[in-house]
Amino acid sequence: MKDSATATLDLFAATGAYLQGHFQLSSGLHSPAYLQCARVLQFPEHAAWLGSSLAARLAPHGPFDLVASPALGGLIIGHEVARALRAAHIFTERDGEGRMTLRRGFEVAPGQRIAVVEDVVTTGGSTREVIEVLRQAGAEVRAAGSIIDRSGGTAQVGVPRYALAELSLPTWPAAECPLCAEGRALVKPGSRKA
Repeated sequence: MKDSATATLDLFAATGAYLQGHFQLSSGLHSPAYLQCARVLQFPEHAAWLGSSLAARLAPHGPFDLVASPALGGLIIGHEVARALRAAHIFTERDGEGRMTLRRGFEVAPGQRIAVVEDVVTTGGSTREVIEVLRQAGAEVRAAGSIIDRSGGTAQVGVPRYALAELSLPTWPAAECPLCAEGRALVKPGSRKA
């Protein structure tokens, strides 16, 4: 039987979700590889398996009242993790000035026990922003998770963090990107346009 990291990466390969080229990540960094989680999560059976697998990693930090995700990439996986944990799911969004915030009538009560879930972690920035929003509302953020950790385990978010697969993929600031120096076309596939 395959371990969850191998099974997860096999799903990305089988669905054409592991892309090679020259990409600008949501963090603003450039990379020769991009993991397009939406291509995997478009299949409900894959989303359900990934969600239950990630929920199993987070469960020891529960019980959870809520699972919170950053929009847009974290919505499907956050919902599936919440289903597996038998918790509600909410999400944060960026306001007109780019700040992460709760909208759409979502509220967090002081003391609520929350897991933060997103699709891919590169620097951990989005997860940290969601955690800050929740903590300002008085919530107790107990753990965080993602399908993929591109940081190779180095991204820190201030709570225990888990991923189904860890990769160490190169990233560079735009000014230091060798792919830019070669003149390769840049693709911005993420939901946040930098």
